[in-house]
Amino acid sequence: MKLEQVAAITYTIRDHCQTESDFRKSMFKLAEIGYRAVQISTRPPIEEMKPSAILEACKDAGLTICATHEPSKTIVENPEASVEVLQRLNCKYTAFPHPGDIDLTNLAEIENLAKKLDHAGSVFRKAGQILTYHNHAIELIHLQDKTVLEHIYEKTDPANLMAELDTYWIHAAGCCMLDWSQKLKGRLPLLHLKDIGVLQKNQIGMMEIGAGNLDFKAIIAAAETAGCEWFIVEQDHCPGDPFDSLRKSFDYIRSELVTR
Repeated sequence: MKLEQVAAITYTIRDHCQTESDFRKSMFKLAEIGYRAVQISTRPPIEEMKPSAILEACKDAGLTICATHEPSKTIVENPEASVEVLQRLNCKYTAFPHPGDIDLTNLAEIENLAKKLDHAGSVFRKAGQILTYHNHAIELIHLQDKTVLEHIYEKTDPANLMAELDTYWIHAAGCCMLDWSQKLKGRLPLLHLKDIGVLQKNQIGMMEIGAGNLDFKAIIAAAETAGCEWFIVEQDHCPGDPFDSLRKSFDYIRSELVTR
């Protein structure tokens, strides 16, 4: 993994992106830490900023926009609109961020979602872009001897839907990132890096990379074998200043995981 492949997601610093001015300042803070890429996650008010303003702020800070999270509804109902946003951001990848109110215990609803994702993915592919699916733990429930995530990938064309696996949610659900990297070999361009460990009072939670219990050397190696292009640091909840957490994760990645 090269340092240039390491990104941070704006969701982690969402409270520091409430105005266009703060967004710009936050991009420079990410760059000061050492990040050279960023994933734009659609959270107010970032989604209200013009793509040109987002791109300009990132360029001025020296950050590449490696991927986005477009609204789930827009992706499946109006993928052309999301294609246009990516084009204006000069970005190749996006991710379907969450299934929302879809009943993932209902196979018919899962198949319908997969059909919509496959169609949307074909629209992105024809535009030279790639749609991925961002998982949480909920997609790892079992239905007819398979996880929902397996159903989704089996019912979609690999050319139309790839993966943005999340290390925390994979392991929080009792699964293994190494297994999932193998399952999705050639279909895993994006990886969300989150550590998992024990917090206070025997609670399990998200931690900075290297502060928890995941074997990231093995995880990164497996993801690279699967063809991963971008390694994106995300921490939904931080114990203090999220920039401090992003710095701790980046410092660990730079000292322990970057190999070339």
